[in-house]
Amino acid sequence: MAAEAETTLDAVLGGRLTLRQPKRGHRVGHDAILLAAATEALPGEQAIELGAGVGAAGLALAQRVNGLKATLVEIDPALAALAQENAARNGLSEQVRVAVLDATASDAEFVRAGLTAGSAARVLMNPPFNDPARQNVSPDPRRRLAHAALPNTLAQWMARAASLLAPSGTMTLIWRADGLADVLAAARADFGGVAVLPIYPRPHAGAIRVVVRAVKGSRAPLALLPGLTLNDAGGQPSAAAEAILRGGATLQWHQD
Repeated sequence: MAAEAETTLDAVLGGRLTLRQPKRGHRVGHDAILLAAATEALPGEQAIELGAGVGAAGLALAQRVNGLKATLVEIDPALAALAQENAARNGLSEQVRVAVLDATASDAEFVRAGLTAGSAARVLMNPPFNDPARQNVSPDPRRRLAHAALPNTLAQWMARAASLLAPSGTMTLIWRADGLADVLAAARADFGGVAVLPIYPRPHAGAIRVVVRAVKGSRAPLALLPGLTLNDAGGQPSAAAEAILRGGATLQWHQD
């Protein structure tokens, strides 16, 4: 467990979750809560989060779906310990376990961690999305690990998701909007029924993120859905964003 002097205790989701996290490095933000809100899951299913950090997305999902079983996969042992602590802090220890593991580890390493091929109904992830050869990266090693990766990292994480998912299982991820083409290219091997939901910072601005849902083995066509705008023209949080980020509402994939 990280020393309390090096961490903060923060409420998210309007106080529904309390998370201990490092003062420095990668901090829980909107992306994790949006990812959890976009992940459809049912009680009794098995969900796996790749790159869980201190557990924000996976715990938010488990808190919303009573009876869901979740495994949080995190490469950093200190962050994994915080994720385990956060599960206990929020009364989710019976639903959630943590595995210290690289998302790009071998099949054998995943099996040793109790994560076998085809065992999950849902995989969610927020992969590191900055290419250190093209973009400035943080000098902080933990923040760099969370945000920066080699160009093939996305494809490796998506291939791992496909391996872990049962037939017709769903993968949900959040990614840079300008990297959508990379997501679609990586999805072709194993996924179909891809749905894309853009995230806009304010009205009339370009998207900064995309949330993507894909179904293993599906042949359904691509769907581009109405997006979510985080702030209004005056810079205040939009009602839709507040409902998700503070109220615990879900992102809707099905349009009436």
